[in-house]
Amino acid sequence: MTKARDLAGFSTGSITNTTADGLILKGDGSSTDVVIKNGADATVATVSDGSTNLSVAGSVTGALARGAIQVGNSSGVAAALAKGTSGYVLTAGANDLSWAEGGGGGTEFITSSGAISNAATLDFTAFDSSKYDSYEFRFIDFLPATDGAVLRALTSSDTSNPSYDTGASDYRKHLTTSVTAAFGDVNGDTANGNAANEGFVGIVRVTNPHTSNHTKIVTNDGAYYAPDAYPYPLYYSAGSRGAGGFVREENAQVNAIRFYWSSGNIASGEVVMFGVVNS
Repeated sequence: MTKARDLAGFSTGSITNTTADGLILKGDGSSTDVVIKNGADATVATVSDGSTNLSVAGSVTGALARGAIQVGNSSGVAAALAKGTSGYVLTAGANDLSWAEGGGGGTEFITSSGAISNAATLDFTAFDSSKYDSYEFRFIDFLPATDGAVLRALTSSDTSNPSYDTGASDYRKHLTTSVTAAFGDVNGDTANGNAANEGFVGIVRVTNPHTSNHTKIVTNDGAYYAPDAYPYPLYYSAGSRGAGGFVREENAQVNAIRFYWSSGNIASGEVVMFGVVNS
């Protein structure tokens, strides 16, 4: 390529070569200094008049491994940052970016029952000790089919095909009592109404279920409508108002839980399961 042949009549443009810089393409137009076009005469890239910015019409592509990203390095140029470990998050240090394990303690959605219609029981088995320390179950308009039914629960230590524990003394049936039973009363022994807009609304928590050296406690808070159509806070024993809950009287893990009413089916409602992420 020669200037005489390719840049004839364009005194403001030049192509030169120096030992230090190599090939130099220089332009000085009224609106753009440099325009690069392809064989179809379509603009590929431009440098505006007096600018040091290169504007690219299409995409800039290059060799980059799947999942990697480009970041500025200490030399002020783009460099590839390889994909981090699954579950890691991009973290900013004093100068650079890197991948690091995400902080624990956040609440993460696991699963939902969806809309319930006349179900005998409701089971949750998505317990995962590698991800979660404890769990929350959010009850939304959870209505018994039978008026006056009590909300109960069973737990299982099985990691697959759970068999729920129903021994006569497997549970301290509700808090502040020495009475044992083959089930736990989620809201104490309170009777729930089954009319429209009655039933139970609240949060049930299963804390520290994945260790085998401590008795498990299930607690909750919320409100319920009794058969007398009045709303009440939860009871932990008859006539004493406070948080509901029960104790699983066994030094074993809890890997599944079953909710049901003491009489009749679950008429309607929804329960959403969340996990508290490991720290």
